Amino acid sequence: MRIGRFIRAISPGGEFLNATPVVAAAPFSRLKFFLALSRTPHGLLDLATPALAALLWLGALPSPAVAALGLLTAFAGYTAVYALNDLVDYRVDREKIREGGLQADGSYLDGALVRHPLAHGLLTWKEGLIWAGGWALVALAGAYLLNPVCAAVFMAGCLLETVYCLLLSVSHLRTLVSGVVKTLGGIAGVFAVDSSPSPLFLLLLVLWLFFWEIGGQNIPADWHDLEEDRRSRAQTLPVRYGPRGAGSISWGCLCLSVALSPLVLGLSPARLAWPLLTLALGCGIYLLLLPGWRLYRSREREQASALFNKASYYPLAILLVILAGFMS
Repeated sequence: MRIGRFIRAISPGGEFLNATPVVAAAPFSRLKFFLALSRTPHGLLDLATPALAALLWLGALPSPAVAALGLLTAFAGYTAVYALNDLVDYRVDREKIREGGLQADGSYLDGALVRHPLAHGLLTWKEGLIWAGGWALVALAGAYLLNPVCAAVFMAGCLLETVYCLLLSVSHLRTLVSGVVKTLGGIAGVFAVDSSPSPLFLLLLVLWLFFWEIGGQNIPADWHDLEEDRRSRAQTLPVRYGPRGAGSISWGCLCLSVALSPLVLGLSPARLAWPLLTLALGCGIYLLLLPGWRLYRSREREQASALFNKASYYPLAILLVILAGFMS
C-alpha cells in the first residue's frame, strides 16, 4: 500500500494509467525513446566506473562469469536509475517544455537521442515505469548474485536518486546527494569482487568519484539548463551562486579529483608502473582540468557542455589505462 501511494504521489495525477503516446511509431523505432529515457549513450560510459573500481581493487581481471554478470547488472542498474530520474521529474520537465526549454542539443551528451522523451509525450508514464521497474529487477537480482551488499547499494542508489529529484525546488545542497549516488557504482564494483575491501581504499575511491561527479558532471549539467532552472525556481549550484561561483566550485572539485587519482591508483593492488600513472594523470588534465578551466574563465554554456562531455569519458580513460597495465 505504501508503494502504491508513493507511485501515485510522483505520477502525473494518475494520468499514466490511461495515457497513450503522443507520437505513434513502430516498435523498433520507439526503442530509441526508451533508450533516451535511460540516457543510454551516457549510461554506457558509466559502465566504466564499477568496472574500473573492481579492477583497481582486485588488481587482476575477474572470472568471465563475474565479469559478464557484473556488466549486465551495471547496465541494468544505470538504465533503471536514469529512467527513474525522468519519472520523478516528470511534472518539472513538462513545465520546462511548456516554457520552451529542454530543446534538442546535439553538442550535449545527454541530448544525443531525445531529451526527456517522457515529458515530451513520446512515451507514457506507465511505459516508463514498466521499463524502469523491469531493469531494476534485473539489476537487483544480478547485484544479489554478485554480493548481497551490492543489492543494498543499488537500492540505496534508487532511494537517493529519488531524494535528489525531489529536492530540486528545495535546496542546492541536493548536489551532494548526486555526488554520493555516482560513487555507489564504484562501491558496488569493489564489493562485487571482494566482500571485505580496505576501508581506506573505499574512502579514497569515494572522494575521487565524488569530486569528479560534482565538478565534471552535476554542475556542468545544471549549468546547461541554467536559464530554464531560473524560470522554474529550481535550486542548483549555478542558480544559487551564479556562473562565477559555480565555476569556482566546479574547478576546485576537479582539482581535488585529479589530485586524488594518484593516491587511489597507488593504493591499488594493480601496481601500475610510473608511465601508466603519468598517463592516468594526463587523462585527468585533458578531460577534467583543461575544459574545467575554460568554463571557469569563459562562463559560457557551450563550455559547460564541453566539460560535461569530456568528463563523462574520464572513468573509461582510466579503465583503459588499467587494462593496458594488465597487458604489459
